[in-house]
Amino acid sequence: MSNIKLFENKKIRSVWNEEEQKWYFSVADVVEALTDSTDVKQYVKRLRQRDELLNSNWGTICTPLEMMAADGKKRKVQAANAEGLLRIIQSIPSPKAEPFKRWLARVGYERLEEIENPELAQTRMREIYKAKTLSPVRDDIFIESRLTNINQSPVGTI
Repeated sequence: MSNIKLFENKKIRSVWNEEEQKWYFSVADVVEALTDSTDVKQYVKRLRQRDELLNSNWGTICTPLEMMAADGKKRKVQAANAEGLLRIIQSIPSPKAEPFKRWLARVGYERLEEIENPELAQTRMREIYKAKTLSPVRDDIFIESRLTNINQSPVGTI
């Protein structure tokens, strides 16, 4: 996701969860970036009231984690991993959230297509590798080597 400019110039606090091997992001920072709300806590409260399923799963989606506050002290804030953030964003009725929702819908649709036709997944993987390359000739060899290794790996050892 590093090349997807989801939050423009807004600072989103994050922390790496070593145990889960996942990044967690400040829910308040994301909501503020997508809504320009002056009272993020009240916005989240209303969001949860409007979406019963989100509210009933809030403890699963969000977890309090220590992050640096504006005053320079570490404080526990509500944090969510990428999956949880995408779920929260689905419930935000803001024009700024619409690009995320469209992106999520497009990615979901692409994955459904790949389930029907797995060759599409391999084509997408090649395109992603090529987008990250510096030297087309050398990197084409690397990409083909990488794909060959993946294809020859026993199931479950990739």
